[in-house]
Amino acid sequence: KDNIKTPSESIARELLKDVLLGTDNDGTAIITSCFASHIARLKSIIEFGKKLNRKVVILGRSFMRYIDAAETAGLTKISKQAEVLGYRNEIKRKLNEINKRGAEKYLIVCTGGQGEPNAILSRMIKGEFKFKFFSEDQVIFSNKLIPVEPNLTNRNVIETHLKELGVRI
Repeated sequence: KDNIKTPSESIARELLKDVLLGTDNDGTAIITSCFASHIARLKSIIEFGKKLNRKVVILGRSFMRYIDAAETAGLTKISKQAEVLGYRNEIKRKLNEINKRGAEKYLIVCTGGQGEPNAILSRMIKGEFKFKFFSEDQVIFSNKLIPVEPNLTNRNVIETHLKELGVRI
């Protein structure tokens, strides 16, 4: 058996805090991704988004489902602290609004940390939504990549596209 140790959430939280609060993000978009089931990580992202004075928008059906389940169980009230959108039409409308108003006012959390082709991040990169990435925008993968061939290949494709656009990863 491999003894792979995962750092505690407090360590991951500090790393995320350093990246979000310790990086010059003025005038740039910040897009982050994490596992939809990781409610503690979502809470941290929302907290840091508020410190950055950005509106937090969570995009993706799986996020919507996990947040709904956590709220039903009385574990959190994420939907009161962030806008949670799970359906294609509402996501499309929101990204169009963000594109018009200025992405620097938002912290976007979306599905796609494993590079899934149908996840929101992949679809944003492919241009399916009216959202433009600009040089110096930041994409934060706040999750480990599950090392299986489709994920490795898909994530490589995403990272290559982002680098071509000058996005910081």
